[in-house]
Amino acid sequence: MGPRGQHNVRKQYLSRERRHQARTSSRQPWITCRWWRHRRWAAAGGGGGGGKVVDAYKKALATAASAAAYAVLARSMARELLPDELRAAARWGAAFVRARLLGLGERERHVLVIRRQKDTGYNENHLFEAARAYVATRIDPRAMRRLCLARSRVKDPDASGGGGSSWNTILCMEPGGVTTDVFDGVEFKWTSVETENEGKKGKGSGNSGPLESLELSFDAEHADVALDRYVPFVMATAEDMMRRDRALRIFMNEGRSWHGITHHHPATFDTLAMDPARKHSIIADLDRFLKRREYYRRIGKAWKRGYLLYGPPGTGKSSLVAAMANHPRFNIYDLDLSEVRLNSFLQRLLIAMPNKSILLIEDIDCCFDAAASRETADVLEDPDYTSDSDDEGPAPRTALPNKGITLSGLLNFIDGLWSTCGEERIIVFTTNYKDRLDTALLRPGRMDMHVYMGYCCWEAFKTLAWNYFLVNDHPLFGEIQELLSQVEVTPAEVSEMLLRSEDIDFAPRVLAEFLQDKKQRKRKEAERARRETEDKKNVAEESV
Repeated sequence: MGPRGQHNVRKQYLSRERRHQARTSSRQPWITCRWWRHRRWAAAGGGGGGGKVVDAYKKALATAASAAAYAVLARSMARELLPDELRAAARWGAAFVRARLLGLGERERHVLVIRRQKDTGYNENHLFEAARAYVATRIDPRAMRRLCLARSRVKDPDASGGGGSSWNTILCMEPGGVTTDVFDGVEFKWTSVETENEGKKGKGSGNSGPLESLELSFDAEHADVALDRYVPFVMATAEDMMRRDRALRIFMNEGRSWHGITHHHPATFDTLAMDPARKHSIIADLDRFLKRREYYRRIGKAWKRGYLLYGPPGTGKSSLVAAMANHPRFNIYDLDLSEVRLNSFLQRLLIAMPNKSILLIEDIDCCFDAAASRETADVLEDPDYTSDSDDEGPAPRTALPNKGITLSGLLNFIDGLWSTCGEERIIVFTTNYKDRLDTALLRPGRMDMHVYMGYCCWEAFKTLAWNYFLVNDHPLFGEIQELLSQVEVTPAEVSEMLLRSEDIDFAPRVLAEFLQDKKQRKRKEAERARRETEDKKNVAEESV
């Protein structure tokens, strides 16, 4: 084949390649467009499966809209028909399900704002002071970087003449400070807040500076616990703290009124020299009495407690009264019946006593002579006084000589109608001779607890030795223990011997010698009594 023929063959081959490429390139866009049109057709509802999905979606939207409408209707009807208690229970249940089961969102919180002042005036909010004093006991100084030291003045409401106040230093939170407290398993959060005073600043307005307040926040489901139990608990705790910080006072009656002075008796149950079992029983009885306010109301009895302290002189009856006052921090009202002229005066004195106090009548056996009064009909009586004692039989009319006050007048206050004129009172009678008391005073329900104050035992001596010398053992203690079991000696006599020296080696020796001397005298008295008995017996035999 010549050159011309080869050129024609090459031309034909190239023409076939170009036509193939052209056909391929023109077919690809057509395939792509067809696939895209198929997708749009399927999305638009082409075919049976796509239509079912769209229908299901539309039905779900319609169902949700209907449920929302029914929920709004049900909520409106609940607001009109259901009581508040049932609605609160429903809200609590919904919050429980949301928080505990579904875990959706945070719990609803409520906040109580306790402002320092009730308004822009000078009216103090006593709840604020109580809350601040309580929160101070819950502050951890190691966990808070900023704290404030404050001094507050605690006034004694029983003091006369505007005196009787004391100062107390406490820790306070700075604005923005936060502390938590747990009460009955519920967590409460205290926050110190300081806000600007937006009140009027004109004449007669209060302080125009920043207002201090405390915010108490808690979960909404615990609102009843916060208002009904936690806030009263805070108030009671703060009141108890203030009472313990105040200076105690002892009051004496003069005429128809009380006059008091500061009472600094240092006796406590820790320093009291008496039988430990008897001491612990008194402490437990006092603590049980102080916690039984609702119990006394439920059983219909006056909230009071009576104690009769009896025993030889010098056995610590007055010290026990002081320890009983220092334990709950109650003031003492020492009633001298010889200063009371009439039963009506006695009533006025006893009614004037505040709650949380101790009524003390010492040597009650010397105040009323039962035997003489029962034989004497000439007894002065207050014409305005009537006896309502609930004792069985005729009320005792025991009277003081040349006085118009009677035992029945006193008993009316102990457990009669007048016994309900006060709450949380402790009544204490002391006597050296219990057998001389009128049986009306010993009747059950008047003196609830009879406490015998006996002679010094070994345990009581150990308390005195620790009080005076801070020791629990000494070489002479064994001898002293044996002597105490053989002789009768009062704690006052032992204290007198221990006070003679501060030397731990000298004072026990003095006490041992004193006890030996008492032992010898006791032996001599017993021998003399034996001889006297034998002499009388011999005389009787000779006369026969």
